[in-house]
Amino acid sequence: MAKELKNLTKRSEDYSKWYNELVVKADLAEQSAVRGCMVIKPYGYAIWEKMQRYLDDMFKATDVRNAYFPLLIPKSFLSREAEHVEGFAKECAVVTHHRLMNAPDGSGVVVDPEARLEEELIIRPTSETIIWNTYRNWINSYRDLPILCNQWCNVLRWEMRTRMFLRTAEFLWQEGHTAHATSEEAEARAIQMLDVYADFAEKYLAVPVVKGVKSANERFAGAINTYTIEAMMQDGKALQSGTSHFLGQNFAKAFDVTFVNKENKPEYVWATSWGVSTRLMGALIMTHSDDNGLVLPPHIAPIQVVIIPIYKNADQLAAISAHVDPIINRLRELGISVKYDDAENRRPGFKFADYELKGIPVRLAIGARDIEEGTVEIMRRDTLEKHSAPLEGIAEYVATLLEEIQQGIYNKALRLRESMTRPVDTWEEFKTEIEKGGFLLAHWDGTTETEEKIKEETKATIRCIPFDGDTTPGTCIYTGKPSARRVIFARNY
Repeated sequence: MAKELKNLTKRSEDYSKWYNELVVKADLAEQSAVRGCMVIKPYGYAIWEKMQRYLDDMFKATDVRNAYFPLLIPKSFLSREAEHVEGFAKECAVVTHHRLMNAPDGSGVVVDPEARLEEELIIRPTSETIIWNTYRNWINSYRDLPILCNQWCNVLRWEMRTRMFLRTAEFLWQEGHTAHATSEEAEARAIQMLDVYADFAEKYLAVPVVKGVKSANERFAGAINTYTIEAMMQDGKALQSGTSHFLGQNFAKAFDVTFVNKENKPEYVWATSWGVSTRLMGALIMTHSDDNGLVLPPHIAPIQVVIIPIYKNADQLAAISAHVDPIINRLRELGISVKYDDAENRRPGFKFADYELKGIPVRLAIGARDIEEGTVEIMRRDTLEKHSAPLEGIAEYVATLLEEIQQGIYNKALRLRESMTRPVDTWEEFKTEIEKGGFLLAHWDGTTETEEKIKEETKATIRCIPFDGDTTPGTCIYTGKPSARRVIFARNY
């Protein structure tokens, strides 16, 4: 393991290669036999499960309930909302047949030409169409509203250039879809769910985010407004980490979903959709990890504490285990996940390197001498600092330390973002500064044409129009036309 660690590419040498290697070496995921798809390994999935658990509780606290809708969507459904189908058409995988057969010449298995579907089916790239076709059956009166549904599922978007967790053809996510009686209620829900995402990202993932609204160019296909949380990775690139969409009545009109309002008049339903995906795993890795491997915030780490006994014989191990058992029990009483690694087939040095690579927040090492002296060696993964602490009250000490680590990891990421966020006022300055990475606060004239030209010339996009941004009027960096406020430009994943 120590040898493998030395071979982990440094971030300063090749950030992209460092990321790809770390995903594999930390046992998070690996490439699959299917192009563009990955296998999420047990350790990686354990992190995703914790994300799911916390997010699911946060959703349910706002009265959202889980449901499940079909994986396959009739092709005709996508054509009902023109902007929506245009946004996803190039990414859709299409099911055309429902049966295979042995080739007549014995060469293998082929599609049975007699088994062609009457209507082709799309493997869901997102579920607005199938869900709104279903909501039509659920909604008659204002008394049936609101509907607040979420589903945890997989989706398929036929990506040509993939990178594990960040952009894969198939990925896991949740997608919430809500139906409302008024525009105001729907838009309030869209912003409420964005706030949920921001709270989750900052409190659990320790990832500082900027909340804002997308420009028309970056808006979700079929939405009136798209709200976003944007995070900055260590290399200065932005990562869209969650979006919430106010869909207006677009999908209700496309699928004829109406209700009788309180005035006894028919009206189209108002809608939202919102989602985060396994892309958050990429955000977690790239925001915090270092040249030694993963750095996991304690709130999201599957194993928060690992205890490694240092012993020479079976008697010493038995004595250490007797002292460790009550510590483990107390840690678990405090809600802390702990692993006691007394496996005999790996040396302590190997274990140290392995758990460092996997980002376990706190490591305790305890030997016979430690027991005699009533101390334990503690190593915190975020700073790699080691120190000794008394065995007495160690569980409570570790609980406090974990919270300190959680806050420290967040503060470090926030300091980096703040140091790489800066205003620019001229086009020449913009072109120079964008090469350094980070978030550029610049004036923009509000037109799609200008945004597209800036992207074409610099590969930078408007990440968001921040809710709490600078609203001092100015002039567009590209055209010199009047601008109402600064927006955030960055290169992105």
